[in-house]
Amino acid sequence: MDTVKRQKLEAAGWKVGSTADFLELTPEESAIIEMKLALAKKVKELRKTQNISQKSLAESMGSSQSRIAKMEAGDPSVSMDLLVSGLVHVGATKEVIAEAISSSSNSCNAQDRDCVPA
Repeated sequence: MDTVKRQKLEAAGWKVGSTADFLELTPEESAIIEMKLALAKKVKELRKTQNISQKSLAESMGSSQSRIAKMEAGDPSVSMDLLVSGLVHVGATKEVIAEAISSSSNSCNAQDRDCVPA
């Protein structure tokens, strides 16, 4: 956010901070959320790249299509175990999974600056 916009918002009574600040997340909680979102994004990316339907992936995992949709949407009820399992089922190697996790630190999701009323 540029300085002028930030100053205008603060002058109007808005508090400018990150999503993590607004939700009062610890750095550890933010890191876990970022990792889960990165894994979810990678599941969707690899599934689509390989032309695998959500239903086919679900069947190979012994799960449901709606659960795959939740995985890909970053639903908080989806465990990291399920995300990693989904990646393995679409053929991801340990290196690909590690890269997805390590790229989460470059993600802007928890770093986005949001304006919330003071």
